[in-house]
Amino acid sequence: MERQYPSAALERAVREFSTLPGIGRKTALRLVLHLLSRPEEEVRQFGQAFVSLKSEIRYCKVCHNISDSDVCMICANPKRDVSMICVVENIQDVLAIENTMQFNGLYHVLGGVISPVDGVGPMNLQIESLVERVAAGGISEVILALSPTMEGDTTNFFISRKLSPLGVKLSVIARGVTIGNNLEYADEVSLGRSILDRTPFV
Repeated sequence: MERQYPSAALERAVREFSTLPGIGRKTALRLVLHLLSRPEEEVRQFGQAFVSLKSEIRYCKVCHNISDSDVCMICANPKRDVSMICVVENIQDVLAIENTMQFNGLYHVLGGVISPVDGVGPMNLQIESLVERVAAGGISEVILALSPTMEGDTTNFFISRKLSPLGVKLSVIARGVTIGNNLEYADEVSLGRSILDRTPFV
């Protein structure tokens, strides 16, 4: 039986925190009690920061990364190599690769990988917009940097079939990243080496 707290407000707060990934009720209670001990204005600002996520954050119309404007800081940066596109599954992967400081091109965030079991098909991902970017010209290489899982490999294969008629160079990150692992959990050294040691996709 789930533990009952002496306050309905406390119970609601704990329940909401425990819906977050990796947060159980014990951790949720500790976080809620910490917030309860802070000044009211500080807690108000904390809550407003999350409310603003839905109302203020946009998605880049070019690469689909999160942004404060129509075009993200990476796509708008004139120092980036616009001839290279690194295809990733999600926004966390962009952050992970950026932390390696080994890639200076642009990104394309798919928003997931093909997974029929989860009801995710090619039409649910940003694959067509990737094809349109490459077809527009100026792209010399597309790096497939999806997690080395069955779903990631399936998505790599599908994208390669879509892009092959366009004659662009396709490469895949080296398997210094352990097979079966998500990209966001790879250490920066291994991930950086995987970008540098990428191989042609065949």
